[in-house]
Amino acid sequence: QVQVVESGGGLVQAGGSLRLSCITSGLRGGRNMAWFRQDRGKEREEIACITGDGIYTTHADSVKGRFTISRENSKNTMYLQMNSLTLQDTATYFCAADVRYTGTSCDDVPGHTHWGQGTQVTVSS
Repeated sequence: QVQVVESGGGLVQAGGSLRLSCITSGLRGGRNMAWFRQDRGKEREEIACITGDGIYTTHADSVKGRFTISRENSKNTMYLQMNSLTLQDTATYFCAADVRYTGTSCDDVPGHTHWGQGTQVTVSS
């Protein structure tokens, strides 16, 4: 059974930093993975993607230069380092495992991609 568990969210002041982690179990081999986020009343947004071997990454324009995705396959863990947080970064952040890498982003594959339960990030002024 595949499990995807995010952690590291919380309340932070604008300009601060957080690091999210996503641990997977039950998946064989390195899979493409991604971070998505969704705030209330807004559409889900793919913000960062990393290939299974960790060589290629993409970041959405909204987070480029501030967020960095990385992974440690030996620990079955993916990370999202978030710096210079703004009020607009407030959202629930989701880890997605086994996504399709397009070269410029990652897409979930309905019925195939595994999702975590999400971790809340709240940025205060």
